[in-house]
Amino acid sequence: AVMMLLYPKEEKTHLILIVRNPYDGVHSSQIAFPGGKYETFDADYKETALRETNEEVGISPDKIKVIKTFTPTYIPPSNFLVHPFLGISNEELSFYPDVREVADIIEMPLSVFLNDEIIIEAKLSTSYAKDILVPAFNIQNHIVWGATAMILSELREVLKSAFEIDLQST
Repeated sequence: AVMMLLYPKEEKTHLILIVRNPYDGVHSSQIAFPGGKYETFDADYKETALRETNEEVGISPDKIKVIKTFTPTYIPPSNFLVHPFLGISNEELSFYPDVREVADIIEMPLSVFLNDEIIIEAKLSTSYAKDILVPAFNIQNHIVWGATAMILSELREVLKSAFEIDLQST
């Protein structure tokens, strides 16, 4: 389960992503949302997303209000079904990345995320193909693709639809 966390920073709404540490595995050094594997002591996937967000970036579950469940996304190389959740915090957050799992934190203003200029097509070599063109995002000079890009795409559509409704009602 993963957490798409929106929060205020410098009077703008931001979204957090993490850069995974390099390791011997298919998701080494990739850009992702805070999150991880369901454990038997988790009540549900929402609790997994909250627990893992706390473990990976140091944000206590009581600072996050989960407001929406998104479409589960299957990741063939690791055989995981990812359960994404949208959470919000009404306070500015300080992140404390777990150095064993997180190499860096990306804090992206929502205005940048919603700008179509970050959408690209990238040529990548993956665990299953060489030099293939994939839809991706260029976020702070990081190529974000695969399941994270799919989840980001759904988030963009949901947010853009919400903003259109708000703009029409004013």
